[in-house]
Amino acid sequence: MTHQLLEHASLAQFSVQNDCLQIGGMALTRLADRVGTTPFYAYDRKKITERVELLRQKLPREILLHYAIKANPMAAVVQHLAGLVDGMDVASIGEMRVALDTVLAPEKISFAGPGKKMHELRSAIAAGVIVNVESQQEMELIAQQGRDLGITPKVAIRVNPDFELKSSGMKMSGGPKPFGIDAEYVPVVLKQLGLLGLDFMGFHVFSGSQNLSAVAIQEAHEKTVQLAIQLADYAPSPVKLLNIGGGFGVPYFPGDQPLDIAAIGVNLQHLMQIIKQQLPNATVALELGRYLVAEAGIYVCRVLERKMSRGQVFLVTDGGLHHHLAASGNLGQVIRKNYPVIIGNKVQGATREIVSVVGPLCTPLDLLADQMPMAAASVDDLVVVLQSGAYGLTASPTAFLDHPPPIEVLV
Repeated sequence: MTHQLLEHASLAQFSVQNDCLQIGGMALTRLADRVGTTPFYAYDRKKITERVELLRQKLPREILLHYAIKANPMAAVVQHLAGLVDGMDVASIGEMRVALDTVLAPEKISFAGPGKKMHELRSAIAAGVIVNVESQQEMELIAQQGRDLGITPKVAIRVNPDFELKSSGMKMSGGPKPFGIDAEYVPVVLKQLGLLGLDFMGFHVFSGSQNLSAVAIQEAHEKTVQLAIQLADYAPSPVKLLNIGGGFGVPYFPGDQPLDIAAIGVNLQHLMQIIKQQLPNATVALELGRYLVAEAGIYVCRVLERKMSRGQVFLVTDGGLHHHLAASGNLGQVIRKNYPVIIGNKVQGATREIVSVVGPLCTPLDLLADQMPMAAASVDDLVVVLQSGAYGLTASPTAFLDHPPPIEVLV
């Protein structure tokens, strides 16, 4: 029953006709025929658009929406989102090139992450991208590259606050971290930034990811705004941009409840009044990745064999952890949990059975579903992993055992 409730909630993002999953208005079987091979990822542009529209409705109109490309860097997805959001956040020179190839102006793109190489900094400065400074050393390198190029680099200080985003799947702040500059040291860095003649844009504070608690996110937003106001007193010029991070989660597992976006919006509306008074020149941005794309994507593989082993049914497929590491449980889960998995061409299915879905790799970790109830499947049926629009293909070890990579399509 718990799995069926999760399956129903996950399928709410899509429609079902004649017992077959529909994505992008197309039956899964027809889509599979058009793709011509399995496995593949499919992303629904309409669902992505609807998610952005939801945020526009529930959040203050002044809030900028930025897309964190690392969630899904497929060029077609990024191009689609570029027409919907206000900016892009990148974490490598490769992602920066994808973002620069969109309609967005370079100053709408920010480049974060520790360990940026000299040529990456040089490229970002030359392009006019905002560089999120992660250390004093990096700031000095930026200044040097700016002098060499005859360009004044645009920079924001990434701050490592002394608080964390509670209940997060992955905590990015609080305590010792490789990300950003410790908040207590930022005033010193801001003074040096002014002496170096850099174009100070503002602050970037990213506290955590995959959070389903509106209360925790509200608290982090409040602390972030107060911290930015305090640090602004030391800035060489007024704050123009305050990136308050993201962390908006999506439900993957039994018991997960969707995030209350409306409650977050009400709290942000209150905070915007404070920001207007204390930081009148600042625009506020939310940096979202997973929340924009995760529920708009599926991963599809094909059943190659039904195998019985000591009373347990295994569906052996042509997909696996090399394509979808997160679904296998090997992308940060302490205790492995099943993603929502269905037989996409037999969604309801009159006959149900308990099965495990595995891939073709020579490791017991190659497990897409462990003892899950689903429609009885046969060879050539299509196994679908829902909630697969974020941290799928590019977060997976595609070179492991040298199987061919899956195709990606935007429909």
